[in-house]
Amino acid sequence: SDPQEVIARAKALSAELGTTITPGFEALVFKAARGIEDIYELTYIRKDGSRFPAIVSVTALRDAQGGIIGYLLIGTDNTARKQVEAERMLLDQRVRDQQFYTRSLFESNIDALITTDPRGIITDVNKPMEALTGCTRDELIGAPFKDYFTDPERAEACIKQVLGERKITDYELTARARDGKETVVSYNASTFHDRDRKLQGVFAAARDVTERKRYEQSLQQANRAKSVFLANMSHEIRTPMNAILGFSQLMLRDQDLTPLQCQYLGTINRSGEHLLALINDILEMSKIEAGRTTLNPSTFDLPVLLKDLEMMFRVRTDEKKLSFSVEMIG
Repeated sequence: SDPQEVIARAKALSAELGTTITPGFEALVFKAARGIEDIYELTYIRKDGSRFPAIVSVTALRDAQGGIIGYLLIGTDNTARKQVEAERMLLDQRVRDQQFYTRSLFESNIDALITTDPRGIITDVNKPMEALTGCTRDELIGAPFKDYFTDPERAEACIKQVLGERKITDYELTARARDGKETVVSYNASTFHDRDRKLQGVFAAARDVTERKRYEQSLQQANRAKSVFLANMSHEIRTPMNAILGFSQLMLRDQDLTPLQCQYLGTINRSGEHLLALINDILEMSKIEAGRTTLNPSTFDLPVLLKDLEMMFRVRTDEKKLSFSVEMIG
């Protein structure tokens, strides 16, 4: 036997039985000599110096009067069992490491993660889900998934839809925490199975989209305000423009106008009509934003259009004493 193990056994027995036991043979048979069943482990050393674990069973041999006449020590090679135990411990450690790794991934996710069984009963959650509901993991596990949302029927339908379609994306629900706080979340969920492909339940990830919803509402309000502004602005411009066009058309009927005056009035009239057309285009912007705009091809006289543009810009360029000309070839 390993001497160090025998010394250690003597110390352990001395502490256990409250008496001093000498390291050596006494330590091996002390319990058996007192009629106490004794089975323990030792390391045996072969003649070649190799070592192997053994299970030692000690029995006191007695004569007819009950006196001890010897001891029977049976040592059984324990190598195979030790190897099995070592492999089992290694496997258990790997399982624990895998569980820790999986749990770490589960907890490190910024989204609220949750698993349910096929009935919609919660089987696991992470910290963000606890924060979302204001409940602890122990409180959530075993509770119905639907109980933590403002619309339980829609939440229950979420689970049923996942079970039917195997996955869903961007399924919006409003979570209600214990303190009454409501949070809009977008769920992505799918079913999960064991290694035999047997359905185990639903895995879902919820992302807080409350801020996004606020931004969307703000954009919608801004868009409505813009539409109102454009409508009002267009109306405010159209009213005086109609008056300008009306007066310019009346003045064009005056037979005493010089050719240059007629030209200027014609420019005013055409420019006003262009501006009215622009206002109408602004009012059509809502159709463009809604994707309902249509292209309406129409013919036009390019030389006339260029002549109108020349007259529109001629007044400003003449005021600034700039050279401006439009040439048409052909």
